[in-house]
Parts: sequence; structure tokens; C-alpha cells
Amino acid sequence: MKTSNILVLVIVLLYINASTEWPTHTVCKEENLEIYYKSCDPQQDFAFSIDHCSDVTTHTFNVRAAIVLRHSIKELYIKVDLIVNGKTILTYSETLCEPGLSKLIFCGKKKGEHLYYEGPVTLGIKEIPQGDYTISAKLTNEDHVTVACADFTVKNYLDYNYYR
Repeated sequence: MKTSNILVLVIVLLYINASTEWPTHTVCKEENLEIYYKSCDPQQDFAFSIDHCSDVTTHTFNVRAAIVLRHSIKELYIKVDLIVNGKTILTYSETLCEPGLSKLIFCGKKKGEHLYYEGPVTLGIKEIPQGDYTISAKLTNEDHVTVACADFTVKNYLDYNYYR
């Protein structure tokens, strides 16, 4: 009897480890704008939302994001890729945290701590490009370990002349 219970437990654990793909989450969905995200970290999902889909048409809007840190953040780096038709056409990277330079309030957080941000985000661009594309964002720490990773799918058919 114990052997069969152990076998069932092993099968369940193997199944859980084999199915590490996270669901696709809807950030916003309106008539001409859809944004979805999916964690690309096989070990962890996270929460992300914006207040109003229409706020994305401005270059600053409010977001909420939450995650439990699996790794400490002494140094934090971000790499963002813009992918169109499966090809990376633009890459951006930046140091967000390092000794003597902390651009974010959660620099220095330790493994196991909850990271929660609620507030404004400025994209630094006037308009979100039209069309269907993917934005892949990856945060890594000083040990080059993934802190968070997400692929955002954007379907934007907004007429920006309407919003001016």
C-alpha cells in the first residue's frame, strides 16, 4: 500500500514539474487595444494590471505589479526585446539597481520578500506602435538569475488622432 501511495505522489510531482507553462493573463481588452502577458519564468508567475486600458494611449499610466522574490536583488538588470513576426527588431537594456545606484524602491530586497508596486509608469514614447507584436521583458540579478520574466502580446489598432 505504501509503495502505491509513493508511486502516485511521484507521478503527481513529475506532472507538476512537466507542466510549467503559465496561463496567459489579460491586462486589458477593448475594441482597438488588447494587451496580454504570460510569465516566461518556468518556476514563477506574477500579477500585473493597469487601471484603465484607455490610459495606455497617454505616455504615463498607473500599474499594479506583485511577485514573491525567489532571489535577492543587490543588482538588477532589465532587457526588453520588441519582437515582430518572430524576429527581434529592437533591444533595450538598462541597469536598475547596483551599489550606489538605485532607481527603484525595491532595490536591496531579499529572497522571500513580497514585491508590490502600485503607481505611475512612463513609457517614454508618445504612442504605442500599431499592429500585433510581442514585448519580451526579463529582469536578472547580479548572479544572472531570472528575477522575473514576461512576454507581453500587444494588439493595437488605436487611431491616435482620435485621442489628441
